[in-house]
Amino acid sequence: MRRQLYGSDHEAFRESVRRFLDKDVVPHLSQWEEAGIVPRELFGAAGAAGFLGMAIPEQYGGGGVDDFRFNAVFGEEVQRCGAAAAGLGMTLHNDICMPYFLSYATEEQRQRWLPGIAAGELITAIAMTEPGIGSDLASMSTTALRDGADFVVNGSKTFITNGINADLVITAVKTDPTQRHAGMSLLVLERGMAGFERGRNLDKLGQHAQDTAELFFNDVFHDVRVPAGNLLGELGQGFRQLVANLPQERLSIAVAGVAAAAAALEWTLSYVKERTAFGKPIGSFQNSRFTLAEISTEVDVAQAYVDACILALDAGELTVEDAAKAKWWCTELQGRVTDACLQLHGGYGYMTEYPIARAYADARITRIYGGTTEIMKEVIGRGLGL
Repeated sequence: MRRQLYGSDHEAFRESVRRFLDKDVVPHLSQWEEAGIVPRELFGAAGAAGFLGMAIPEQYGGGGVDDFRFNAVFGEEVQRCGAAAAGLGMTLHNDICMPYFLSYATEEQRQRWLPGIAAGELITAIAMTEPGIGSDLASMSTTALRDGADFVVNGSKTFITNGINADLVITAVKTDPTQRHAGMSLLVLERGMAGFERGRNLDKLGQHAQDTAELFFNDVFHDVRVPAGNLLGELGQGFRQLVANLPQERLSIAVAGVAAAAAALEWTLSYVKERTAFGKPIGSFQNSRFTLAEISTEVDVAQAYVDACILALDAGELTVEDAAKAKWWCTELQGRVTDACLQLHGGYGYMTEYPIARAYADARITRIYGGTTEIMKEVIGRGLGL
């Protein structure tokens, strides 16, 4: 069944993205997995090709097209070529960090930051999670107290995607520690600020090519002083800003989840048609046929829902609850599918030279980041009035 979501412009964009990934990403995947990080130059290459900041207005160097379908195409192609970890930093840059700058930046901030973001010269990250608090953002302990023309920031964050490469870190802080949600604000911390230190590049189960780091906002010599001009949006509105951008963040994860499942299906179909056992292709066995028939059906059904969510987002109608449904369902699907497809590869599926092995390891985190499956169900349940 042909998808109705995309037009000719999106498909032309897809072809360009595919060529870029096949030429500039896929040949280096093993090297980047071993290094635990992609080179900063990858962002510059993506920016030069027009794959970053598609929604940024042209006057600031962006594509000037506020259409999430282009973001979705990029995310789908990253999964198609098995580059989930290497591509995650760019999808975070486009899908998750970009809306904060577009929605809340002042004109001065736009002129200062958006051209570099679009060009891939200023890599972005968002820092919410702290050690020990998980999804309970209102309990964060990182503070930013006003001192003259600056905020003095003290605290730490963990599990920060792009944590090593990032130049601009949207940081959730408590500007009024006496309040919970009402005391939160967003500050942009910049590379090179005295006292802003990066911890180790965390050693993870999967997503090895993605730099995920701890961040520290103090050292023995300096408080981190952040100019008041780096406040993103209004003082005390940080929690509301975060909640407003969660639907797009979670939809981005859902897009990747169903695309990863579709990629795993395609790899496995090719494998079971070629691999033989007992004198015939293993795809001809009933168990293989039934398993892959189930996967194909589930992927198509999930894709239809995600496509509807993308249209709703572009129309300004995607709800927090509908995005939560897409996020938990598609990431759980991703986990089930990569596990089943690895099983059909047999022992070869456990070898990292096969993309299914990397996809299996990379999939596990998607049910956790962006809000765990359990939190998604809680969001949906509250939306039902329960």
